[in-house]
Amino acid sequence: MKTDEQNDPASFEATAPASAELPPTAPCTVVWCGGRPYVLESSTGHTRWIGTDHRGRPVSLTSADLQRRGWSHTRAS
Repeated sequence: MKTDEQNDPASFEATAPASAELPPTAPCTVVWCGGRPYVLESSTGHTRWIGTDHRGRPVSLTSADLQRRGWSHTRAS
């Protein structure tokens, strides 16, 4: 019999290395990269991750950028 932790997909996502996974594809998903949140937005067939830089200016990243920089479903402490 499987435990709740084995059935919970979020437990895998939280423990899996970010470099092995591609970023999510569902619009309005939030991920963390470099201690900052990024939201996936879809517009006219293009998807991009929107966040802010260290000065609060808007930043747009591709999924490849996020994967290269390292991302997580949870904020790093």
